[in-house]
Amino acid sequence: MSRTPNYEFQEWWNKQREKNNNNFDPLNDAKLDHSHSASPPPFTALDVDFSSSSSSSVASKKERSRSARQLSWVCLLKCQQLAASLGWLYGGVFHLARTAHRRIADSASLRGDSSRLYRAIRVFLVVVIVLLGFELVAYFKGWHFRRPDPSDVLGMLAVAYAVWVDVRARYLSPPLQSLANLCTILFIVQTVDRVVLILGCFWIKFRRLKPVASVDYDVVGISAEDFPMVLVQIPMCNEREVYHQSIGAVCILDWPKERMLVQILDDSDEVDTQQLIKAEVHKWQQRGVRIIYRHRLLRTGYKAGNLKSAMGCDYVKDYEFVAIFDADFQPTPDFLKKTVPYFKGRDDLALVQARWAFVNKDENLLTRLQNINLSFHFEVEQQVNGIFLNFFGFNGTAGVWRIKALEESGGWLERTTVEDMDIAVRAHLCGWKFIFVNDVKCLCELPETYEAYKKQQHRWHSGPMQLFRLCFFDILRSKVSWAKKFNLIFLFFLLRKLILPFYSFTLFCIILPLTMFLPEAELPAWVVCYIPGAMSLLSVLPAPRSFPFIVPYLLFENTMSVTKFNAMISGLFRFGSSYEWVVTKKLGRSSETDLVAFEKESEPLMRSNSLHRSNSDSGLEELSKLELSKKTGKTKRNRLFRKELCLAFILLTASVRSLLSAQGIHFYFLLFQGISFLVVGLDLIGEQVS
Repeated sequence: MSRTPNYEFQEWWNKQREKNNNNFDPLNDAKLDHSHSASPPPFTALDVDFSSSSSSSVASKKERSRSARQLSWVCLLKCQQLAASLGWLYGGVFHLARTAHRRIADSASLRGDSSRLYRAIRVFLVVVIVLLGFELVAYFKGWHFRRPDPSDVLGMLAVAYAVWVDVRARYLSPPLQSLANLCTILFIVQTVDRVVLILGCFWIKFRRLKPVASVDYDVVGISAEDFPMVLVQIPMCNEREVYHQSIGAVCILDWPKERMLVQILDDSDEVDTQQLIKAEVHKWQQRGVRIIYRHRLLRTGYKAGNLKSAMGCDYVKDYEFVAIFDADFQPTPDFLKKTVPYFKGRDDLALVQARWAFVNKDENLLTRLQNINLSFHFEVEQQVNGIFLNFFGFNGTAGVWRIKALEESGGWLERTTVEDMDIAVRAHLCGWKFIFVNDVKCLCELPETYEAYKKQQHRWHSGPMQLFRLCFFDILRSKVSWAKKFNLIFLFFLLRKLILPFYSFTLFCIILPLTMFLPEAELPAWVVCYIPGAMSLLSVLPAPRSFPFIVPYLLFENTMSVTKFNAMISGLFRFGSSYEWVVTKKLGRSSETDLVAFEKESEPLMRSNSLHRSNSDSGLEELSKLELSKKTGKTKRNRLFRKELCLAFILLTASVRSLLSAQGIHFYFLLFQGISFLVVGLDLIGEQVS
């Protein structure tokens, strides 16, 4: 934008230039010489010059006064802007601090988290910051390169640093090095276990090993009486966003309707949700589907209590198998025809487990990382254990059980939060076998927020330790072979449920930062970088599209180690949070396109069963209702997770200390791992909210 011209100054400048031109005019010079020859009084010329200079000085004074006023206004404007900026900065900092305090408090109240682990991490953070300050002083004094001699005449600080170096070398570093060596051994053992699983998976692919069903229910000519009686159960609790998906998918299963009964086991305590589920059940009942709605008055035992109550019904004795689906699972219409045939001719088979597939695996970074983890679990762990051991942990859903096996194993028990693993272990000890079918997939939804994922992982890692404590002596007293006992105790429980979170948290979040301040104890680069990188590469193999996320996956798994370690300790020592059951929040990730496809897919099956659908109760209406409920809901906000933030500052502080020692690999690992903890602690991973 151009500046406004100053016409007053221009006019003054022109007058001054004219005066100067007159003063240097030749005629004026001649007149001055003539007057000088006439010897006029000398003060005459001075009078003329003085009058001219006086007018010039007056104009310049006016200009200077005008410039001074303008400068004053500019200074006042700058001061006002500075004051406004300081006020805005103060208000922003105050608002940020108040919001952070509120969200940390909210997060703590939701988790009941006044945990011992958080207090220990906070003390560790203070110690690390003090040590970093001490090391920085020593670095700038030159003691970092040459330890000061206490015998020399030095200050108290130098003497204190010399004593500190002596104490850490004699008393602190040896036990830390021993702990580091122990964790390194556990790390190597777990790495060997993972490599063996990968080799087993390669062998299965190479030899094309897979279970084979002895009957095919798709063959033309099979009567309805040849189909076994199947009970389908959908336990749910306040699943407002997804209930219609699972009910609709189960009701169109390709199975004779007189040979199948659907139980909707609703533990919801929200009256609106109960009414919606009842309406959905009534809608399918009118279409001829044999479906029952059950609601418990005494909601004890969480999911296990719900399933136990449903299995106590009198009509259950008429059924041979039971298929279980969580509320967010959507089995394909041929699910039963692909799983139930494996039971034919196998009287010792208790469970057929299908694989999970995810409708939202590409939704955000968090779901992509979960997809890597669960793809390895199903493709490698479940498949290898199913082929070679006929045993694996039941995943709690997308599986078909033989009801006789459930009854002989003691049924559903409410003693832990992992009722699926509990019944699987007890059935295995009774001699029953399991089959995992990798080519049968059931759609489901991954948690999209870190808060929901963290609660899910806490339950999944505290429950196994509860179960291990309860069934350890039962395993020893069982009649199974010692090889199966060793597999259950050492591999299934200790190595994969206890040792893995223990060494992962201890080695990378505690020992590694401490070795930066106790340099006499050290971790080699192959422990810090090379082997974890190789294991991450192997973990990504079952999900080849996720190769670009190898590094984020490695960092995120180490970040989740604090949650898994805390859950493992709480389950092992019976802390209160180990018995907490929080339903994993789902968002109902079925788009309008999915519902339209669902409508089209269900039409032929509905026609074959003489069921007619009306436009009034289309799935699109359910979608619009759901969207309306989402819009009227409360605005979600990011949480702040205290343990993750404290560990972020610990690792970043240790990275600064590593920089002083010029440790390249350790510095970069600590830096990026600290940033990973910071991102997770600020809830910047997963679904982005306000």
